[in-house]
Amino acid sequence: MNVLRAWIEERLGLRAVAAFLEKKEVPRHKHTIFYYTGSSILLFLGIQIVTGVLLAFYYQPTLAEANASVARIVTEMPLGWLLRSVHSWSATFMIAIVFVHLLGIAFTKAYRKPREATWITGVLLLAASLAFGFTGYLLPWDELSLAATKVGTNLPKAIPVVGAWLTGVMRAGEDVTGDTLSRFFIFHVSVLPLAVIALLGVHLFLVQRHGMSVPLEEERKGAKGPVIPFWPNFAYREAGVWLILLGLLVTIAVFAAPGLGPQADLMAPAPEGIKPEWYFLFLFQTLKLFPARILGLNGEIVAVLIMMAGMGLFAFLPFIDNRPAERKGKVIAGLVWAGLAYAMGMSIWSLL
Repeated sequence: MNVLRAWIEERLGLRAVAAFLEKKEVPRHKHTIFYYTGSSILLFLGIQIVTGVLLAFYYQPTLAEANASVARIVTEMPLGWLLRSVHSWSATFMIAIVFVHLLGIAFTKAYRKPREATWITGVLLLAASLAFGFTGYLLPWDELSLAATKVGTNLPKAIPVVGAWLTGVMRAGEDVTGDTLSRFFIFHVSVLPLAVIALLGVHLFLVQRHGMSVPLEEERKGAKGPVIPFWPNFAYREAGVWLILLGLLVTIAVFAAPGLGPQADLMAPAPEGIKPEWYFLFLFQTLKLFPARILGLNGEIVAVLIMMAGMGLFAFLPFIDNRPAERKGKVIAGLVWAGLAYAMGMSIWSLL
């Protein structure tokens, strides 16, 4: 056994990893709970990968077989219904926790210098997570997913100059067809996972490079605050959080498994009352509020440009809020709260 241990140590250097983990510390303060969201995202990403690979063994990304293959997964594959439900709900959990993670950083102003790049990679990971959800929504190829994809892929058309081109790239043509389904499948199982892994690698490197940021109010105290040893104290607490989240995920997956609608018909009209997934509801409701014309301009174009500007400001928040301790920082914090309230209000309104 000692010979085997020495052989492994010589090649992998696990003692150096163990020493690093033992020295690593996590700041302890009233906002420490937000640190758990980062590892929780990794948990649900791992679940997405494992369940996604298993589902891909049975899924057929063609017009004739997509809906039927999902039906076979649910009805014929052992525990296939649960596998699909866990995959679907873990995506919801992951996106929700990414939102919470970023909002926690925004409200505690943890994006302060020198962590601007860490924030930007986090925002890009949010965008990739939303793209995961959007591309995966079409794959069951039922009536609702087809109608939602037609609406979603039509939005970029409102972007000046490149809008029509973006829509064509997303649809693999002028309209949503079987080529769109194939393209979404490739993005969902190949392009986006590679992008997420690359972004995640950079993000984790930056976190290790600059360490975990503390809230501005803690930094003002000057002296180093209390810490929690990462190993084993914080790691055990993270494991406890994982167990709670896993229990919640499985419970919801069992009792609220997603349904499967009739196979999509490209020639059929869109069903009434169609709505996107919850994380796009505020955008959906915002577009409904804008009139057809605003000061002679296309209302949809104005709405899309305003939303793009808001997203851009959010992505570059560290550079805008470059003096977080001053009055400017307080105003920006108020605007972030207002933006959150608006998004929640629009989402709730859309559900009514």
